[in-house]
Amino acid sequence: MRQCLTSPEGGYYTQKNGGKDQFGKKGDFITSPEISQIFGEILGIWLVAEWITQGKISSGVEIIEVGPGRGTLMNDMLRTISNFKDLASSIESIYLVEASPALREAQRRLLCGDAPMKHVDVGYRSTSKYSGLPITWCEDIRLVPNEPSKTPFIFAHEFFDALPIHSFQSVPPTPTEGSQMLKTPTCPVPLSKTSSQSRQPQWRELVVTPSPPPANITTSTTTNTASNVQPEFQLSLAKASTPPSLLLPTLSDRYKALLQNPGSVIEISPESHSYTADFARRIGGGPRAKSTTITSPTQAPIKPMPSGAALILDYGPSATIPTSTLRGIRSHTLVSPFTSPGLVDISADVDFTALAEAALNASPSVEVHGPVEQATWLDAMGIRARSEMICKGLDGKGDTEGRERVQGAVERLVERGGGGMGRLYKAMAIVPERGGKRPVGFGGEVE
Repeated sequence: MRQCLTSPEGGYYTQKNGGKDQFGKKGDFITSPEISQIFGEILGIWLVAEWITQGKISSGVEIIEVGPGRGTLMNDMLRTISNFKDLASSIESIYLVEASPALREAQRRLLCGDAPMKHVDVGYRSTSKYSGLPITWCEDIRLVPNEPSKTPFIFAHEFFDALPIHSFQSVPPTPTEGSQMLKTPTCPVPLSKTSSQSRQPQWRELVVTPSPPPANITTSTTTNTASNVQPEFQLSLAKASTPPSLLLPTLSDRYKALLQNPGSVIEISPESHSYTADFARRIGGGPRAKSTTITSPTQAPIKPMPSGAALILDYGPSATIPTSTLRGIRSHTLVSPFTSPGLVDISADVDFTALAEAALNASPSVEVHGPVEQATWLDAMGIRARSEMICKGLDGKGDTEGRERVQGAVERLVERGGGGMGRLYKAMAIVPERGGKRPVGFGGEVE
């Protein structure tokens, strides 16, 4: 996934593709911020509400977005925040974590206008058209400074679904295991005697391999292809244990519980765990609690007063482990993720429970709320009231078509039927530990 999406040589997001835009009607997919400006405004209001809940911190506020796309979400958020002068004046800097030079330039044009971009030690920097705030681009969250005195508000919208996954399948014991011969360049060597482990089910990794000739092709994932073109690659069950299969499924009791069910398939994204742990440490500080999942090896400094928050919006199950969800999207159509590497967007469902575990294990001073369905979260945040406010302005101009567009966009964001975004997408928040007091949108209110 990493090679196909962000490789400097031909990655989906990083290649020089003649100016083609991956987003929007002319691209391959449409994200929520592209559907309606209200979506970004709602996220801006959530930041305002959380800032008020935490006592209206007067300085050192940072806004961090990972995977900012074209910059549409951040643009709508900053425009909204500019109406709250006390908050706007408390913001010290903005960080965008972006690996694509092309998208970085698109973000600069939208957020900074004609302001130039210069190279700095952690990446690139320019000046926002909103209050002249500095915007710094980093290729990885680890390059974003982590200072205990700062208050970071972190946003990840449709970011985790694009991070690499490992897929594993539980296999029953092999009767002949222990009597096999290992072929070496000199002579066959008998394998060691059967161990107790070989008499138990084991996790085997599903690895990407070249597809066999078309007449015999079989794949391990079921996808709807837009044509009869056979994928160049497929998922195949590894014949022996791999280092990831020996480690990753042992890191959570959720995975261990499925091992005894041969045929069970699980997907694990250690990079997602690492990012979420980083968010938690920036908010709650260290030292880390004992971890049962993959986290960043960087030891976070002790934070005298936990502050900030992270908001994650993505698609995936609320509680179950994703299984066989790897997919490709091209021209708004589901295709095989193993066709046309670098030309197809590849994603997988997000394991929200795993993200919550990573956050709680990384810092003892944070709480996790959610996930809740996007429709529930947006309704709680007042998306319909904001929609009606805009529509009243359009009614005053006699713009009936404008009203229909606004209402149609909002309904698309909150639609719960079938594969509606309101049901498939979820929202989850990481906030400082405060005795279970819920944030706005997750059952709480601004005091």
